[in-house]
Amino acid sequence: MKPSIQSQGNDAISRDFKNFILEENHPCIMANTVFQMEKYQLNVYESLGSKKTAIALMADLKNYIAHYDFESKDFESFIAVFPEAEVVSEIEFENLLWRQLQFLHEIDIKPWDPTVSEDPNNPNFSFSLGGKAFYVVGLHPLASRMARRSPYPTLVFNLHSQFEKLREMGVYYKVRDKIRERDAALQGSINPVLQDFGEESEARQYSGRQVGQTWKCPFHHK
Repeated sequence: MKPSIQSQGNDAISRDFKNFILEENHPCIMANTVFQMEKYQLNVYESLGSKKTAIALMADLKNYIAHYDFESKDFESFIAVFPEAEVVSEIEFENLLWRQLQFLHEIDIKPWDPTVSEDPNNPNFSFSLGGKAFYVVGLHPLASRMARRSPYPTLVFNLHSQFEKLREMGVYYKVRDKIRERDAALQGSINPVLQDFGEESEARQYSGRQVGQTWKCPFHHK
C-alpha cells in the first residue's frame, strides 16, 4: 500500500526525484541541471485526470508563470506529481495525461499562445496554459523508456520559450544530441517518437509511449 500524500510530503518526493535524475544516470542533461541547481517547482496533487486537480494545478501554473523570469537563461521546470495515482499500463497513463490536459484547457481563460499551433496534428503544436506554450513530459513507473520511468506518475511542464532560448544561444542541437547519445547508452536506442519542434507534432511525445503513425491525439481545442 502506498503511503498517503500527507505522510510522504513534498520533501520526500523531491528527494526521490533527485535520486531518479541525479543518481540513476538520467540521460536528460537539462533535467540534471534543473535538479543540481534546484531550479524547479514541485507540487503534489491527489488525482491524475480530474477536474478538481485541474483547478488546483491551473492556479499553481498561473502563479508559476507570473513569477517566472523570462529574461533568465536558466532552464526551469514545473513538476506536478501524483503519488496516489494508480497506473496499470502505458496506455492508461497516456489517457489520464490527456484527460488532465483537456480539463486544464477547458478552464483556461487565456488565449492560446500565438507562437504555437493549437492543433495537435500540426507540426507546430505545443500545449498552451495561461497564455504560454509548454512542452509536457509524462513520467510514470511503468514507462517502457527508462528515462520516463519515474518513482511516481508525473507531468513536467517546461516552458516552450526555454527551448527557443537554447536555439538563440546556439546550443540547442548540441544539447539535443548529447541527450540522445546518453539515452542510447542507457537503453540501447533513442526514443523513436522524438522529433525537433516543427518536424512533427510534439503531442506524440508527451506520454513517452511509442505511438504509431495512425495514433490520434485525443485533445480537442475548445
